Amino acid sequence: MTIAAVHQPQYFPYLGFFHKLARADIFIAMDSVEFLRRGLQHRNKIKTRTGEQWLTVPVFHQEKQHILQVQIDRELPWARKHWGTLKTNYQPAPYFDLYASELQQILCQDWSSLCELNMTLLQWVMQKLDIHIPIVRLSELKVEGHKSELLIYACQAVGADTYLSGSGGRRYMDLSLFEAAGVKVLWQEFAHPLYPQLFPQVGFISQLSILDVLFCCGPDTCKFLDAEPLNPQRLEPVCCY
Repeated sequence: MTIAAVHQPQYFPYLGFFHKLARADIFIAMDSVEFLRRGLQHRNKIKTRTGEQWLTVPVFHQEKQHILQVQIDRELPWARKHWGTLKTNYQPAPYFDLYASELQQILCQDWSSLCELNMTLLQWVMQKLDIHIPIVRLSELKVEGHKSELLIYACQAVGADTYLSGSGGRRYMDLSLFEAAGVKVLWQEFAHPLYPQLFPQVGFISQLSILDVLFCCGPDTCKFLDAEPLNPQRLEPVCCY
């Protein structure tokens, strides 16, 4: 069985994103699908002393534009601001210094492509979490289709006979098409863990950027990638995106 995880490249995704990658044999980055403005492809949340805060990469966006076509607004000092915000809020975290130098070096490069930024950061996090699976970009596969068909064709193009989906896939996936194509569907089951966060006075905040977990838990973040066995029969898996 070869399991494929398929997802749009996001900006510092949350822990559940990497939980899915840790359960797969190959990751297909959906870079040739439509960019969703104000989605997680160019922003994500961190924790501050007043609660959650968005970090947003400013981009030039046109209607129907694919993710790989989206360009970053380089006239704005977004990287310096993001790094300053991260340093201000996470420098007291026990593992901030472990990752700070490498992360700052990557983040503050002169990026023009949002997709290249996201893919570089994604691979950096995967390395820190000891996730070593091949990554293929959807744009390289030259497959077409919509929703379920696109997922099926992508899996077939990389030789995967199993598709690993978050529970959100139930809203649009046509399981009969997967069955007809001989592609098995497994559902990710992920319960977001509690862990020691900074600023306990505002309470625990779930589904923040992976950086929150890394800075607070360091190498122990890897233990959150372990989970129950994948279950194709469970009807109501814990929500993940």
